[in-house]
Amino acid sequence: MNSPALRAVSVGPLIERARAYLHQDDCERLKAAYRFSDQAHLGQYRQSGEPYVSHPLAVAELCTQWRLDVQALMAALLHDTVEDTTATTEEIRERFGSEVAELVDGLSKLDAVEFRNREEAQAENFRKMLLAMARDVRVILIKIA
Repeated sequence: MNSPALRAVSVGPLIERARAYLHQDDCERLKAAYRFSDQAHLGQYRQSGEPYVSHPLAVAELCTQWRLDVQALMAALLHDTVEDTTATTEEIRERFGSEVAELVDGLSKLDAVEFRNREEAQAENFRKMLLAMARDVRVILIKIA
């Protein structure tokens, strides 16, 4: 049985990749962010049947290829918790710090932007959105991962 819904989701591969360049303390913080995200998304599934947490985990794993810092990796794991669960930005701030909360907030704002139909207006809106919201380039890197 190899159905996506039956595949275990594990933080192990992410931690192994992160250990290549992060300190052990940072890896522990990363595990804590994963546990929070996993718990927040408990009972949520992707259309494929996989647990929802498989998505933020995959995003974080991609971010390790760019050697993003621990705050960015934590934000990648937490990026949908504020939008799709009962978690709040303030809760993220209290548990994981202001920097992680700001990254998560920036990612949420990127998702909130709606574009007009015309291609030119869409391109201009996208340019303005990047300038206005990307106070931290890591927001964009996490988003494109």
